[in-house]
Amino acid sequence: MNNFKRQSHFFSFDKKPSNNETEAEAKIATKETSAELAPEETSAELAAKETEAKEATILTQADQAQVSNVQALLGNEPARFDKKKIEEGVRLILSGIGEDLDREGLRQTPQRVARAFEEVCDGLDEKVDDLFEVTFDADCHDIVIVKDIPFYSLCEHHLLPFFGTAHIAYIPGLDGRVCGISKLGRVVEAYAHRPQLQERLCNEIATAIERNLNPMGVLVVMEAEHLCMTMRGVKKPGAVTMTSAVRGAFNANPATRAEALSLFYNK
Repeated sequence: MNNFKRQSHFFSFDKKPSNNETEAEAKIATKETSAELAPEETSAELAAKETEAKEATILTQADQAQVSNVQALLGNEPARFDKKKIEEGVRLILSGIGEDLDREGLRQTPQRVARAFEEVCDGLDEKVDDLFEVTFDADCHDIVIVKDIPFYSLCEHHLLPFFGTAHIAYIPGLDGRVCGISKLGRVVEAYAHRPQLQERLCNEIATAIERNLNPMGVLVVMEAEHLCMTMRGVKKPGAVTMTSAVRGAFNANPATRAEALSLFYNK
């Protein structure tokens, strides 16, 4: 500001040409003075714009943080499911096998398949550990079993279904705390609703129970029919694949394991 005042005293915009100055010289002097003042004005404008940009960035970050907080409270992550990509992929498959995409029965097929995949793969975003947040003091130290849990999953090699039943047994930890029995069904569903291998599925269920309940032992047995083996390839309908995951006391003590298995299959 002091510089501006000194310049104003030094030169006036209303100055009229003296006897020694022509009008042209006055105009040149005026332009030079304006050019000297311009950088100060430009710097102020740039500073103001930079401040606005920072404020906008801070606001955007705050908005994003608020959205993330809301999603966290709801137990949801930002959606990664893209229906449009699935619809495009289905159209390519239908076109690739020589079908007419405009045929009446196929016009809405891409949308139907996208909705179906959204449902059968909803376990991808499930926070399994949250299922075990609530436990109950039951002073229980014996075997807890939930058997004949139906499940449906998707073979990750051929994207064809496999389905069957799961049997779960666990022995509560030293604290005797148990989870709600429905949570055992939900953990099966959470891991089954995604592209899977049965071997991995069985182990993931056992690991989740072991990690969250800290039990003395866990036993998971699954039996399923795989359509990738039934309707294609070797074509053996009715063949059943069985897998097991054995942890803790069920692994260390054959008698305890045998007791659980007998309860699984004792009708």
